[in-house]
Amino acid sequence: MLDKRKFYINGEWVDPIEAKDLEVLNPATERPIAVISMGSAADIDRAVAAAKGAFATYSQTSVEERLVLLEKLLSVYKRRYNEMAATITMELGAPATMAREQQADVGVGHLQGFIDALKRLKTRDRLPNGDVMLREPIGVCGLITPWNWPINQIALKVVPALATGCTCVLKPSEFTPLNAMLYAEMIHEAGFPAGVFNLVNGDGINGAALSKHRDIDMMSFTGSTRAGIAVSKDAAETVKRVTLELGGKSPNIVFADADLEERVTGSILECFNNSGQSCDAPTRMLVERGVYDKVLQIARRVGAEARVGDPTKEGSHIGPLVSHIQYGRVQALIEAGIAEGAKLLVGGVGKPEGFETGYFVKPTIFADVDNTMRIAREEVFGPVLAIIPFDTEEEAIRIANDTNYGLAAYVQTGDPKRAERVAARLRAGMVHINGGPHRYGSPFGGYKQSGNGREGGLFGLEDFLEVKTVHVPDAA
Repeated sequence: MLDKRKFYINGEWVDPIEAKDLEVLNPATERPIAVISMGSAADIDRAVAAAKGAFATYSQTSVEERLVLLEKLLSVYKRRYNEMAATITMELGAPATMAREQQADVGVGHLQGFIDALKRLKTRDRLPNGDVMLREPIGVCGLITPWNWPINQIALKVVPALATGCTCVLKPSEFTPLNAMLYAEMIHEAGFPAGVFNLVNGDGINGAALSKHRDIDMMSFTGSTRAGIAVSKDAAETVKRVTLELGGKSPNIVFADADLEERVTGSILECFNNSGQSCDAPTRMLVERGVYDKVLQIARRVGAEARVGDPTKEGSHIGPLVSHIQYGRVQALIEAGIAEGAKLLVGGVGKPEGFETGYFVKPTIFADVDNTMRIAREEVFGPVLAIIPFDTEEEAIRIANDTNYGLAAYVQTGDPKRAERVAARLRAGMVHINGGPHRYGSPFGGYKQSGNGREGGLFGLEDFLEVKTVHVPDAA
C-alpha cells in the first residue's frame, strides 16, 4: 500500500500538522491501495500563506516566462502519461482503454488549449475612449475538484491559475487524490516557483476552510450543486469571486429524421461512458413518438450488449462506480424508477452477475419515463438512462428545459435548420448536435443550477483575471 500522507506546500512535501489517516480504496476490489492524510484548517492556513507569499513575485512574471513553464509541464506530463492513466484506473476504476484514451488525454488537451489561449490573450488594451485596460491575476485561488474526471478538473483550474500569474491551493477529492499528487510532482519537476502551487488533501471541512479564508481571492469549485451552494455561502463573507461547475440532467432530443441506429447507439454509449459518472452525460433521451418503438428496440439491444468488466483490462467495458456511497445512491434511484412506474428495459437493482465484489452497477435503461419522476429530475451519476416520448418540437423543447440544471443538451436530427433552431432555445451552456464532441479550448459550463463561469481556453483564463482601467490624461 502506498504511503501518501504528505502535502505539497511551498515547493516541498511536508507532514500534516495533525495526523489523520484515510485509506484510499480501489473501487473494483474494495481493497486499500494507499493511505493519505486528511488536512486541517491549520494545514490550509499554511498552504494559503505559501501561496500568498509567492503571489508577490509570481504575479509579476511575464506571459513569456509563464509560457515556458507551461511548455515544460506539458513535456513532463507527456513523458509520464501512462503513469497518469494507470493511476486513474487504480483509484477511480476507469477501464484501462478509457483511462488512457480519455481520462489521461485531457491533461494534454486542456494544457495545450490554455497555452494557445494565453498566446492570444491581451493583458493590455487601449479602449476607444483613450483609456487603458489591463488584465491582471486575481490573486490566491482556492481550487476544489471532484473524483469523476479528476485530472480534467485539476487541469481546468490549476493551469489557468498558473497561466495568468495567480497562485493556488488545490484540494482534490479524497476518493481520487493520487492523480492530483502525481500532478503536483509534475508541476514541481517543471520548475514552477515554490508556493505557486500547493496541495492539501481533505474533505468538505477543509473545503470550507479554504472557501472562508480571508487570504483567498477566488474559489473555483466543481462538484454537486448542493456543495456548490455551500462554497458560495462560505465565500460570501469575504466577497471573493466564485466560479462553479455543478450538476446536470442533460436532455438528448431524438427527432424522427435522425440516423436512429447511429445516434441512439452513440447516445447510450455516451450516457454509460465513465460508468455514467459525467455531469454532462445525456441521461434524458427525449424521443419523437413516431419512432419511439424503434428507438426502444435499439436501446434494449445496446443496453443488453453493454458489459461491465475488470478496469485493468483493455476494452470498451464499463468499470465500477467510485465508492460504496455512490453505489448506494445509484441503487436508490434505480429502485425509485421502478417504484414510480417507469418501464425497465434492461438492467435494474443489484450487481451484475460475477461482480459481487466492487462497486459495479448493471447498465440500466428505463422507458415510458415522465419528466416528473426522480430518475428524470435528479442527477443519478451512474449508467442509468431515462427515455421520454414527445409529440412535437415545441413539447420537446419544453421538456428539455423543464429542469433545474442547464449544463449540456444534445440534438439528433437530419435537418440542419431545425438543429440550429432548437439549439438556440435550449437553456444549456453547451449543445451537441448529431454527436458533435466537446473540443479543447472551447468554454465548458452551464446555465441555472449547473453553475456559473466557464472553463477551458480563453474564457477559462478570463475567470482568473481582474480588469483594471487606467484613466490617462487627454492628448495635448
